[in-house]
Amino acid sequence: MMRATTGQTERETFLRSVEAHVVPVTPLMQNCTLFLCRETKQAVIVDPGGDVSLIIEALERTGAEPVAIWLTHGHFDHAGGAPALKRQLDVPILGPHANDAWLTTSITEQERTFGVFVNGEDFEPDRWLKDGEVLSFGRVRFTVRHCPGHTPGHVLFINEADRIGQFGDVLFAGSIGRTDFPRGDHELLLENIARIILPLPDDFLFIPGHGPASTVGEERRSNPFLQGLSTG
Repeated sequence: MMRATTGQTERETFLRSVEAHVVPVTPLMQNCTLFLCRETKQAVIVDPGGDVSLIIEALERTGAEPVAIWLTHGHFDHAGGAPALKRQLDVPILGPHANDAWLTTSITEQERTFGVFVNGEDFEPDRWLKDGEVLSFGRVRFTVRHCPGHTPGHVLFINEADRIGQFGDVLFAGSIGRTDFPRGDHELLLENIARIILPLPDDFLFIPGHGPASTVGEERRSNPFLQGLSTG
């Protein structure tokens, strides 16, 4: 099911207990994801990098009751709109891992460095996330996995029951996250992909930070960056 909004394409996925509504935001077309509990209509917003009005429209259209903002990491295109969205919705910002504090407090500096402006704000979240903790909304549960490499504090959100996750800028369809940014680590990224992601089942659907969704099995088979990696 596809909907076009102001020249951008929203993608929607309906599973047993959770819906995923992907709203591309910012000039970098970052995948802001609305995870919605199908039973209770409670929802979380993952990586609201900007274009807050588009995110609000998606919430209103789905009838969602937002309860939190989750962040995979602190790059401006993923986190820049979080403070503004928090003010509008009166919900807490959770994540990323504390190792990305240097990024969430330098959103405006990042915008100047890259020459891309999303009306972002420097901030600290209401709470940093830790590896292995479980976040819940409605009847839905996601496990947090700390997965550094793209950034030191990057986390993944993994729902094992519905076999869906938001992987931010760790893994993409046919590629992996960049590690040439400050504090990136290519070998560590590959190590964590092998340890955390590759053991997931083939039909595990993941939404990346940019571009189309894919499955772990498809990337295991065809992603050139993953060939030769052994599971952790």
